[in-house]
Amino acid sequence: MTDEQRPGDGEDRRTGEPVDDAAGSDPTQDDSTDVPEGGAADEAALGRPGGEESVVVDDLAPDDADQAADEGDETTDHPAEETHGDVPRDHEGTVLAPGLRADWTEDDDVADQPRKRRLGRKILLGAVLALGALYLVGYALTGSRMPADATIGGVDVGGMSPAEARDAVDAELTPREDEPIQLVHTRDGETQEFEIEPADAGLAFDLDRSIDEAGGQRSWDPRDMARLFFGSHDHAPALDVDAGDLESTVERISETVQVEVVEALITFPDAEPKAREPEPGLAVDAEAAARTIRGSYLVQTEPVDVPTEAVEPAVDADGLADAMETIAEPAVSGPVVIEVGDEDEVELPVTAYAPALSVRVREGSMVPEIDPEELAEPLTDATTGIGERAVDASVDIVDGKPEVIPGKEGVGLQPQEMSEKLVPALTETGDGRVVQIEATVVEPEFTTEDAEKLGIKERVSEFETYYPHADYRNTNQGRAAELIDGTLLKPGETFSFNDTVGERTEAGGFTTGSVINGGQFRDELGGGVSQVVTTTYNAAFFAGLDDVEHHPHAFYIDRYPVGREATVYFGSLDLQFKNSTDHGVLIKASIDPSTPGSRGTMRVEMWSTKVWDIEAGASERRNARSPGLRYDESDACVPQSPIGGFDIDIYRTFKQNGQTVKSETVTANYQAADRVVCGPRPDEDDEDDDD
Repeated sequence: MTDEQRPGDGEDRRTGEPVDDAAGSDPTQDDSTDVPEGGAADEAALGRPGGEESVVVDDLAPDDADQAADEGDETTDHPAEETHGDVPRDHEGTVLAPGLRADWTEDDDVADQPRKRRLGRKILLGAVLALGALYLVGYALTGSRMPADATIGGVDVGGMSPAEARDAVDAELTPREDEPIQLVHTRDGETQEFEIEPADAGLAFDLDRSIDEAGGQRSWDPRDMARLFFGSHDHAPALDVDAGDLESTVERISETVQVEVVEALITFPDAEPKAREPEPGLAVDAEAAARTIRGSYLVQTEPVDVPTEAVEPAVDADGLADAMETIAEPAVSGPVVIEVGDEDEVELPVTAYAPALSVRVREGSMVPEIDPEELAEPLTDATTGIGERAVDASVDIVDGKPEVIPGKEGVGLQPQEMSEKLVPALTETGDGRVVQIEATVVEPEFTTEDAEKLGIKERVSEFETYYPHADYRNTNQGRAAELIDGTLLKPGETFSFNDTVGERTEAGGFTTGSVINGGQFRDELGGGVSQVVTTTYNAAFFAGLDDVEHHPHAFYIDRYPVGREATVYFGSLDLQFKNSTDHGVLIKASIDPSTPGSRGTMRVEMWSTKVWDIEAGASERRNARSPGLRYDESDACVPQSPIGGFDIDIYRTFKQNGQTVKSETVTANYQAADRVVCGPRPDEDDEDDDD
């Protein structure tokens, strides 16, 4: 086909019908002018960019195929177009839609891209505008209603307005603001209860913030918008929390609940290893406990368990058993040879170092340790042939004045060095149990300089009591006074009568005398030492020392100051007082023995630097109690006269420069002492005859 025959020159390219040039072309243009193939005019006529868009159809219905055949009867010069039967197809056999050109190229697609981009931008802009409008609507809705299915501290506020939600939460939770929080802890069948006042724990309810945080305020967060319609939302009440008060509350609970872990330990009483089994401890999980207290406030219906966690020992039972086998048993398998220099050699027996030896947990393992202080005395005793013992300084009263008695250096083995060298040898056997060491100058444990620093300058108190003649009193009181005399109490130290005097035994120099036991007098070893205890207590009372422990007699003994007296019983009752001053205290004790014709005197003095002027006072006796009558058939019976019981308060006033600084009150409770008759209770008939 020639150019003059191609559709488009004076006829419709789709139908082949003639077209009016006046309507479709420039009248000044020559009809025979060629239009370049593929030009803009062609594209406009073929429905390409600038004209009607054509479509490739893979498969046509029969009617469509017939129509396509009718419209494609005219012969063209397009080589890619083929006719199969009466249906126009391209060179691959694909059926062409009516009016479709088979010679469309990729260049034509490139030319079509600007139009597609414009269309895409319009679609994107429309989507953005739609989303923006939806976002603004969502923002407007937040703050106007609460989220769907929402609760605050268990109060349903879903779908309410913030004002309605505030009223509902206020009505339900505000009345509970002062209700205590209850925690419980159960251990070994025993339950401990803790009632915590919210104010003490630093907790306060914030109603307005509770509403806001639950969705009662406007928000730009899309998640908050979605919550208006979807999901279930449970909110805890908003609280103002004082972290310090809450931490203190948890600490107070911890002090009651916690159980210290028991670590494995091996000691050597009687020079034999004795194991202490490890036991787990218990600790309060502080963070969890704080969360529990906060979470229970306002919403609690039942007591909540205190959160705890087990604390395991660093070494378990297997580790202890291994230490017994590899450390403890070899340690006491035999003596250790001490080689001093090139000449002296002594054996240190197990009994000398065993009291100072222990196997303890250190950094997760069991290791042997020797306490140098515990080793010092037995080491010196076991090596008496080496060097010379050091002598500690002391303080004594000479010609009525305190005087420092200087200490003396010695020559011997240093306990610290000895303990360090002894430990490795303990797990050795045979010839390996040898320690080589040099004798050196040994300083006194308590030096002259130490004694001078104590500031013992004057007598700060003295007290005397008197006792009727009895040989056992002279013996027992004299022995106790001897053991107390010269005791030096350094600043911060506590005096113990039982520790100082020891158990009252015959070997210790005591004899049998009267004691109060079970509310009546009986004969036992050490009877009468309560006179020493009472005298010492009063000397400490007027010296201004701290009363740590004292026990008045079960009933009042009239030779002692009423309410200001004390007794002891080894293993259960003790006298203890603490030197809380900055100066040392020297205790001097002595007796003037009684005779058949004269009473004895028990005397205790305290020497130090005076700090307090002490005044004593007493209340009236009250709560009088009447004695009864009892019969005692035991061999230890001592006849006893009846003594009435009562209560009385004792006052101690501490003064400095005439001004009261502080005061103390203690109460003595005396039971009535029954009349005791040694022997069987008489029959009623006999009693009637006596009358």
